[in-house]
Amino acid sequence: MARRVTPKKTQPSKETKTNKTTTKPNRLKAFLQKTRELLLNRKFQISVGIIVFAITIMMFIAYVSFFFTGAEDQSIVEAIDTRHELRDNIQNTLGLPGAIVSRWLVHSTFGIVSIFALIAMALYSTRLVREYNLPRLRLLFITIFALMWGSITLGFAQHIIGKDAFFYWGGSVGKSIAEWGISYIHWLGMTIILITSLIVFLILVDKKFPERCKQFFSWLTELFKKKEKDEMELQQQDKMEGILVEDVVEDIVENVEDEILNIELTPEDELLVNSDNSSSQPVFHLDVEVPNEELITDDTPENVDISITDVPNVELQEETSEMLLEKLGPYDPRKDLEQYKFPSLNLLKIYDNETAPLIDKNEQQTNANRIVNTLRNFDIEIESIKATVGPSVTLYEIVPKAGIKIARIQGLENDIMLSLAAIGIRIIAPMPGKGTIGIEVPNEKPQIVSMHSVIASKRFQEEHKMKLPVAIGRTITNEVFTFDLAKTPHLLVAGATGQGKSVGLNAILTSLLYKKHPAELKFVLVDPKMVEFSIYKPLLKHYMAAMPDQDEDEIIITDCQKVINTLNSLVIEMENRYQLLMTAKCRNLEDYNEKFVNRKLNPERGHRYMPYIVIVIDEYGDFIMQAGKEVERPIQRLTQKARAVGMHMILATQRPDVKIVTGTIKANIPTRIAFRTQSVVDSRTVLDSKGADQLIGKGDMLYSASGAITRIQCAFVDTPEVEKIVQHIEQQQHYLEPYQLPEYIAEGSDTPAPGSVDLKRLDPMFADVARYTVSKQEGSTSRIQRAFEIGYNRAGKLSDQLEAAGIVGPNKGPKGRDVLIQDMEQLERKLQELGY
Repeated sequence: MARRVTPKKTQPSKETKTNKTTTKPNRLKAFLQKTRELLLNRKFQISVGIIVFAITIMMFIAYVSFFFTGAEDQSIVEAIDTRHELRDNIQNTLGLPGAIVSRWLVHSTFGIVSIFALIAMALYSTRLVREYNLPRLRLLFITIFALMWGSITLGFAQHIIGKDAFFYWGGSVGKSIAEWGISYIHWLGMTIILITSLIVFLILVDKKFPERCKQFFSWLTELFKKKEKDEMELQQQDKMEGILVEDVVEDIVENVEDEILNIELTPEDELLVNSDNSSSQPVFHLDVEVPNEELITDDTPENVDISITDVPNVELQEETSEMLLEKLGPYDPRKDLEQYKFPSLNLLKIYDNETAPLIDKNEQQTNANRIVNTLRNFDIEIESIKATVGPSVTLYEIVPKAGIKIARIQGLENDIMLSLAAIGIRIIAPMPGKGTIGIEVPNEKPQIVSMHSVIASKRFQEEHKMKLPVAIGRTITNEVFTFDLAKTPHLLVAGATGQGKSVGLNAILTSLLYKKHPAELKFVLVDPKMVEFSIYKPLLKHYMAAMPDQDEDEIIITDCQKVINTLNSLVIEMENRYQLLMTAKCRNLEDYNEKFVNRKLNPERGHRYMPYIVIVIDEYGDFIMQAGKEVERPIQRLTQKARAVGMHMILATQRPDVKIVTGTIKANIPTRIAFRTQSVVDSRTVLDSKGADQLIGKGDMLYSASGAITRIQCAFVDTPEVEKIVQHIEQQQHYLEPYQLPEYIAEGSDTPAPGSVDLKRLDPMFADVARYTVSKQEGSTSRIQRAFEIGYNRAGKLSDQLEAAGIVGPNKGPKGRDVLIQDMEQLERKLQELGY
């Protein structure tokens, strides 16, 4: 008889179990992601804002109506079983719901101060609709304190006064807490606690509160001193009115004696006076007018006894930097735009799985087997192989057996690429500091590295040591790659068209916008293609630097001649900064600004806080082909010297040949970024090594600095993201004009040479500045800068124009300039002569 075989029960695979266990977390994660997207949706926020605002208005109407109708509605509201039957008798403006809500607001919770909760709701709803920056935590803190403190204070006041009302002034909360406090520490203790808590609150929310208190007490002190002074003057006046007639007569007699001293002697009298007989009395012929009697009875004598109070000598002492620092505190460069809010992270797109690469084990295992088999075909055995998965490339690290030459493996690059059917591979032999050989192989499904993932990373957000931090993307080990542009100090970006060069420049600019305040950073953007940087035009009065009289519509420079003028203007700015560093005895911009912040440099002597200037020139090869040395010469000077004064240049080109990337430029720009190039020759031109020609494109890049080359997947930031960031900044507090660069006059032009002033081309603010200078009688450039909130270079130019017009004198260093016109009428005549 045949044996019956019972089929074995198949066990579910580990992968099936894993899928079952991960289904719920994935669904939860997807739900949370959709919820987050809904909350960040602009239409949803506006709708919620309008609804909340409408509810707030209705609650406010009910709240106000309560104080007029609450007593009549009280019995109906408290009668839970019958109030719906009596709702026609409700007097509240919003009927029964209004009566219930208003009684709950005023009587049952925080009392009269419940209005603060409604104000907070209104502010938050308008913030949702208008999308302006509202300090939500600060608003919440202030609202909670106002509700609690006001409720307890009103409850305490009602208990002390003992006045009955149809509602609790401080609501049930204030009444309960106040009665409990009084029972324990009595009214005096409650008073002390309430006053103390209010003072602490004001100190926390208003940093100038202690200073305001000092000013208030100083005002009181001066008030009492003034009263004492008035009393002393009144006593002195009484004393003067009580002078006796005898004192008046004595004064007149003294006047007569003075007249006697002025008598005229006849020749005979002179002989008698000059005789040797000292005992003889000379005969005087007096010609004296006797005062009229009415002068004697005059109530206002010529000489009156007065008491003179000794005034102590004023001690002159020049304020030292330590005294100024203690008195004023450190200089805050952000104070002029202290309301400026940095862009938030929700302006950037969030992609799925943006923090970790997608790992396909089958793909990695297959590629590893192909690499091993290809090497075996050429009699190369390996001891181990390890894969590290990155966003777009996987790094396979192999350890060959002893005796295998590295050069043999390097020579098999094309054979390995053929076996893998890859777009391009890169062999790193050996891996620096590891003792392995690296083979970089593109992933079948490359992952997008979002700008959000690198900007929101802990590494970038907590970076405080870098002066100009840039988050450019993720490395092959999926780490966020950051570098300090200030230490670079200049950057060369090259790559073929469409390989991600423009996206890389946008990533650099976006990083800086998220980290640096407008007071600390300025841009000069040059774009011959006219479309790459035009999106940054709205940053004109926040982050842009421009030459005097530059058209606002041309803040992004596209014309070759204007590029030449701007570069030469930047050279002048560089030299001016070096002059300031020399007088301040500083070696670099960081030391100089630190001295200025600590009040060790005097603005009256021309010193100022200097922001970093980042010059970005996209496709500078076009300008080299058009103008040659005229463009290359100022670029060379800037790349040689500008790093110490905080000026850093980024040059980008799609034609990295030796005519564009010259040896001079490469010598001064040691840090370079190469996207995919068309040939190995172009790769060597940029990086001095091959490899860029084997990149896969779409943001795949090599970063070369200090002899080390790092492969990075550049972060992707698209145009809508940049537009949102720029729109946010555009709505923020801004300066009145761009940062002013020095004026540059090209050789051979009809305009005056540098240093001279053309009175026919005066600054638009010239008349206003002239009137201010004459009215204040101060000719200081720094005062003009602060009064009109303009750049120091423009203020200096205005001072030169005032001097050329004869309104102020020449510069006297720390003493400023003398004002030559003393009255406004004379100034107006001068302005009429100049055509104003």
